[in-house]
Amino acid sequence: MTATAIRLLLVDDDPLVRAGLALMLGGAADIEIVGEAADGSEVADAVERTRPDVVLMDIRMPSVDGLTATERLRARPDAPQVVVLTTFHADEQVLHALRAGAAGFVLKDTPPAEIVDAVRRVAAGDPVLSPAVTRQVMRHAAGTAGSRQAPARERLDLLNDREREVALAVARGLANALIATELFMSVATVKTHVSRILARLGLNNRVQIALLVHDAGLLDEDGH
Repeated sequence: MTATAIRLLLVDDDPLVRAGLALMLGGAADIEIVGEAADGSEVADAVERTRPDVVLMDIRMPSVDGLTATERLRARPDAPQVVVLTTFHADEQVLHALRAGAAGFVLKDTPPAEIVDAVRRVAAGDPVLSPAVTRQVMRHAAGTAGSRQAPARERLDLLNDREREVALAVARGLANALIATELFMSVATVKTHVSRILARLGLNNRVQIALLVHDAGLLDEDGH
């Protein structure tokens, strides 16, 4: 285990799933499983006790579901990042979790190496949504965006022109390096713009930027 290992909390009501995840993720030299919880009602205490960097959170649990637990967790100061575990690609519950501040989602049948990579990426501040998955999520959100369009556009009007360009690129699922190339700026400058966008709009992460841009109707279904 490295000195800078990513501290991970596993939350799932199925003990076999937790055991499988612990075996899979605990084998990575840079990931430390610091705790487990069997229900969303246990998350707050588990986070206080273990201080994780990332929480891998099942959506469907019997007492307090992962959506409620994510909302409560992300409302806390210095909240850990949340990755949602689901059996569905882009249902309404996944969208709810992303709007609540989850940094992305992984399917329960995702190959082990990809789940490990997802935890690493979220710990580093990157969302776990590829451009293809981003388009899928946005298409699913399209049917519910109507009443949110005007408020979303008002919020985006708070950005200057450059920040707006970066927000649109983030919404297309582009990584910082690609945004830097496309907009002719350094990666460090992109990161600065993203941080300013998050602060100015009161958002938690890049996924929420993407959802807000889509709610505003500024991208088509192909993400352009």
